[in-house]
Amino acid sequence: MGYRGGMVEQAPILPEHTEALGDGVYAIDTGFQRPRFDAAYLVVEGAHAAFIDTGTNFAVPRLLEALSALGLPREAVDYVIPTHVHLDHAGGVGLLMRELPRATLVCHPRGLRHLIDPTQLWASATAVYGELEMQRSYGQLVNVPADRAMASADDMVLDLGGRPLRLIDTPGHAKHHHCIWDGRSRGWFTGDTFGLSYREFDVEGRAWALPTSTPVQFEPEAMKASIQRLLASSPNCMYVTHYGRVRDVPRVAALLIDLIDRMVAVARDAQAERHARLKRELLAVYADSLRLHGCTLSDADVAQLLATDLELNAQGLEVWLDKR
Repeated sequence: MGYRGGMVEQAPILPEHTEALGDGVYAIDTGFQRPRFDAAYLVVEGAHAAFIDTGTNFAVPRLLEALSALGLPREAVDYVIPTHVHLDHAGGVGLLMRELPRATLVCHPRGLRHLIDPTQLWASATAVYGELEMQRSYGQLVNVPADRAMASADDMVLDLGGRPLRLIDTPGHAKHHHCIWDGRSRGWFTGDTFGLSYREFDVEGRAWALPTSTPVQFEPEAMKASIQRLLASSPNCMYVTHYGRVRDVPRVAALLIDLIDRMVAVARDAQAERHARLKRELLAVYADSLRLHGCTLSDADVAQLLATDLELNAQGLEVWLDKR
């Protein structure tokens, strides 16, 4: 609440899926998979705005509703910036861009062509998830016109109404991944580089996180180097796509690096029944880490919450092992 011209200015009433995080940053629950699983972020600076990650096509109405609730026209959005082109982060980019007449897509150069022509992106994801799951979870992908898209570059700075947003290359989860630094809030929008941090695992306000080795470009040493590069800015927080703002950054970073090493050890040791064994042993690693964190959820509850991530992390580790 503030004052304008002697009158009290009321704070906007936000939709239930949108959370104000301060400094003009809003987290929008995209509704993908389950509540508080997948976030898109809206950054607002005066009459200018940017979306960072979009969720899937089915999230687009929520993103536009958040924009409207803040009293911003669709013309206010200058940039749409997916952290990478995995579909839980960028599946809704093309459909959203249709609704934002002044927005420019800013994408990692290794991923840009897949959003201009998503044919190969769709085929690759379908090979992992299957056609039925693709239609159910993501909907048909929409391309972005090439003249409305630009590639990012390492250390590029975008001007959002006088608010600089710095983009850096952060491989490890995917080669087409960049992170976005917001100096106003001293936070990184990390996509999947700073792992997955679900709020169900918070203990007395302390976050837990696990690395994500989703196929097919997981590289543990590159991921650890990217995390260290993020830490070099002494961030106050990380805006994690899965899910929300994470503080106490050095502790969580140390946890992530330890888990990367332990995941790699599991992968190297796995022999017979490799995939099933990887999933069992990854679950044991995460359950042990959560017990040390103070989480009292049962192993069955942990397995249920992490079912998708266990499958994808096991697949990604297998791809990494085969490449070695």
